Amino acid sequence: MVDSSLKIVGVDEAGRGPLAGPVVAAAVSLNSAIAGLDDSKKLSKAKRKKLFHEITQHPWAFAVVSPREIDRYNIHHASLLAFERAIKVFPGQVGHILVDGKYTPNWDYSSEAVIKGDQKFKEISAASIIAKVIRDMMMENLHQIYPMYGFDQHKGYPTAKHIKSMNEYGLTPAHRHSYAPVKNILEAVQ
Repeated sequence: MVDSSLKIVGVDEAGRGPLAGPVVAAAVSLNSAIAGLDDSKKLSKAKRKKLFHEITQHPWAFAVVSPREIDRYNIHHASLLAFERAIKVFPGQVGHILVDGKYTPNWDYSSEAVIKGDQKFKEISAASIIAKVIRDMMMENLHQIYPMYGFDQHKGYPTAKHIKSMNEYGLTPAHRHSYAPVKNILEAVQ
């Protein structure tokens, strides 16, 4: 049970599964209720953007872990690193941290991991939305540099179009070399 006298900060990430792009974590504390919060994957893009503007009126922060760091540490440790970075730059008081998932970083904060936390706690839902919107914007920006990959559509996930583009055009610096489909392409060229 969470001590209600502590300031609750929710933490979640976006981008564990894609073949390209960073993993983005967000930390959010809510000063008042926001209607319509839910797991970011269950919301439309328009609803996420509307909620993003409401959530950013509250204390929040985000952090990024690059594709090279994901390759170096693996996605599990990269996600924990993203959580740590988001909390490190969080502008508000940190009382108790609710982390979406099975694990919390090894830090000195009062915290707990909550499986499906983005469906159970409004702070984690809010962090989920912030992380998803920011990561999607980053992938849309990446699309401006590499339009032939369709990053604006699939956001780096392993769709048939994305894998076809990687085979046809090669890899970008945004691709995660440790992920099997990317690793297979790298091995085929060597």
